[in-house]
This record gives sequence, structure tokens and C-alpha cells, in this order.
Amino acid sequence: MNVASVPVTEIRRTVRRPDGEGSQQVQLDPNLKIGNAKVFAVYGKGGIGKSTTSSNLSVAFSKLGKRVLQIGCDPKHDSTFTLTKKLMPTVIDVLESVDFHPEELRIEDFVYEGYNGVMCVEAGGPPAGTGCGGYVVGQTVKLLKEHHLLEDTDVVIFDVLGDVVCGGFAAPLQHADRALIVTANDFDSIFAMNRIVQAIGAKAKNYNVRLGGVIANRSRDTDQIDRFNDRVGLKRMAHFPDLDVIRRSRLKKSTLFEMEPSPELEAVQQEYLRLAAALWAGTDPLAPEALKDREIFDLLGFD
Repeated sequence: MNVASVPVTEIRRTVRRPDGEGSQQVQLDPNLKIGNAKVFAVYGKGGIGKSTTSSNLSVAFSKLGKRVLQIGCDPKHDSTFTLTKKLMPTVIDVLESVDFHPEELRIEDFVYEGYNGVMCVEAGGPPAGTGCGGYVVGQTVKLLKEHHLLEDTDVVIFDVLGDVVCGGFAAPLQHADRALIVTANDFDSIFAMNRIVQAIGAKAKNYNVRLGGVIANRSRDTDQIDRFNDRVGLKRMAHFPDLDVIRRSRLKKSTLFEMEPSPELEAVQQEYLRLAAALWAGTDPLAPEALKDREIFDLLGFD
């Protein structure tokens, strides 16, 4: 059964221009609000390390005693494999296996326990060129609510596909309290970050989501990130350098909290724990002003 043909009127409705000009957006059904958990949506340029960041942040929250659920929102369904040590079936996979009759599913069909008790879900995505990512996110949250899993959750982390900020893949912003942007200290990553700032600003007009801050990743320096942040009104919350131990952790299908101890690894672990504690304590909402494309070209680079 084609995902695009599945009726979705019970979970969403299309309205014209609620968030921005010249587009149609997917509006959240109030019945699908997640509840009392603190919800974070992690965005950033494709390949920047969002899944690594999300998984290790999930573990850091769990180390602080929080009950954590991580939701991967990527057709590759690899967001949680360092937590579960395997590629899990997606929500769309399991729905298709029961001919899209969700009442036939059990929690263990689509929710898996990962390292240190982190609960893991891979939403997946529609077949290439068909359907809508917003439908997938909506179905995932609907299943979680029907099985009462969200009632026992303190933290939910959405790990969102690449820098796609269309109405569908911006859907996690409708659920989130804070959006986090992962970026490197280079032009392409910061250009994508600027686009994501625009998307979050659009959703903030009608939903509770606000920008929480920026996570510098895979970067020795942060001068270009900091220059952009200062210009638009953003804040760097954490910095993870480009260390080989991080690359090796992915190859070993492990989180950084499972790797062989070393001084540099301990520093990274502590940075994740510090970030998790800061997010749990609460961050001031940021309202940055995105730049025009030409302004980014003029701003970045060496004098």
C-alpha cells in the first residue's frame, strides 16, 4: 500500500499560509500533543553529525536519571543504531506489515530499548518522491500516545533528516519545546543553519517551539560560527571537536559513553553531560533574525 494514499485527515489538516507566505503547511492536531516531556528537535546540514549528537545527548540525559525517547526521522533509519547496535524497522515498515492497521501493533514492534535504557523509535519516511515526512512523524507520535509510552517519558529527542525544512520535515518543530542546530565551522553548514533559523522562526509564530542554541560539531575552531551567532542573535551551547574517537564510536556501533576511557573522551562525555544538564534546567528562548543569502557571503570568511 502506498504511504501517499493513506488517509491522514484524522491526524492533520492542510491550511494555507499559517507559518509563511507562498506555501501550504501541515497543522498539528491538538490531540497529538506529546504531553509533559521536554521535547527537543535536532536539525542541521546533512552529514553534520546530528545522529551522533542526538544519541550521545540521549545517553547523557539517561545518565542524569531521565527517561529518554529518541525518534529518528530519516528514511535511512540509522539515528539510533549506536544505541541499539542494529538498524531497527521503521514505523512505516511495521505499519505496512499490518496493512496500515495500527491497532494490530504492539509496542515491541516499533520501540526498542537501547544503551542505558534509552527507548528508540525510527519513524522512517515515505518512498522516495512520494508521500510526506509530516505524515510519518504524525503517525509515529499517534502510535506512541495510543500505547501510553509518552506518559512515562521525561525527554523526547527528534533527530531530523538533513537540512530539509519543507512543511513535512519541519513537523517535529510543532511538537518541540526547543530546537537545536548542529553545525560545523564552515560556510555550507552555516548557510544551512540560516535556513533552519528561518524555518524555526516560521513555526514559532503558531507553536511553542523556540530556538535553544547551537551545537558546534566536528570543528577545531568556532570563529565562523561565533561570528554568525553574534550577528543574528544565536548562542553556542556546546562544542565537540573533530576527534577520531567520535568516528570510531560510529564504526563500533557504540555511543561515546561505551568507548575505552581516555582523557580526550572524558572531556567529550563531560561536555555532553553539561549540555544535557543545561537543557534540562531550561534555556532562554532565542529569536534570531536570519540573514539574506548575500549577507552570509559578505559576513563569513577571513578579513
